[in-house]
Amino acid sequence: MEFLVEFKVAVPDGTAASEVKDREEAEAAAATRLAEEGRLVRVWRPRDGTTILGLYRADDDRELDSVLASLPLRPWMDITVRALAPHPNDPAAASTTTAPTTASTRPPDPATRHGLPDPHLSFVYRLEAALGAPLDVGESAQGRRRIVALTGGTFHGPMMSGELLAGASADWQVIQQDGTTLGDIRYTLRTDGGDLLSVQSHSIRHGTAEVLARLARGEDVDPSDYTFRASTRIATAAPELDWLNKGIFVSVAGRQASGVVYETYLVS
Repeated sequence: MEFLVEFKVAVPDGTAASEVKDREEAEAAAATRLAEEGRLVRVWRPRDGTTILGLYRADDDRELDSVLASLPLRPWMDITVRALAPHPNDPAAASTTTAPTTASTRPPDPATRHGLPDPHLSFVYRLEAALGAPLDVGESAQGRRRIVALTGGTFHGPMMSGELLAGASADWQVIQQDGTTLGDIRYTLRTDGGDLLSVQSHSIRHGTAEVLARLARGEDVDPSDYTFRASTRIATAAPELDWLNKGIFVSVAGRQASGVVYETYLVS
């Protein structure tokens, strides 16, 4: 079953700022966990900014009550729950019923397979990094190779923040004949708590010849004018961040005149 849940958060007067911060960080961690479990589907903040809306999945009302009771901010929340039911005009439902049903398109028999969950993305951090001058290795059979050092930067997210370590971070690139750039990006992050994260991304950046020429000249180009995406893995020895070792991540990136920005998301 799906439920639309409306939250109104009221922090009690006199609550210490440190407690508010701790609860908000714990709430973000809980949201990530629920998304991984497939219970939290989407979260919205209406433009009036007074409430939060969440789309949840649970077997029944009792299970949803248990999920909501586990939220760190629950004592400060006024919650309204609406159970959702299918509607005959739902475009998603229509798209599955109007298509011809053949042996290859017919949905699998639920009795013979378990249903697979839809993937969801949870924001992990935004990294803004400075770049050094490219080291041009030259032409190879795969394309022109160069190495671009990441010389410093900071990252921020709902569960961790910190800095990028220079000297342990660079992008090993292969630039193909049409200007498409394949990146092997390896960088090291240190959290504010002193934990080290080893990050490796395999990226692709492509666009029109005109846009790629502007990027090559060091101009600021709107990231929506080209594609810059990466698959990412993260490793750490920090016990409290062990969930990073088990995650699959994707990154959306943008090249700027003075550096590069990566926003990384957990796939759950």
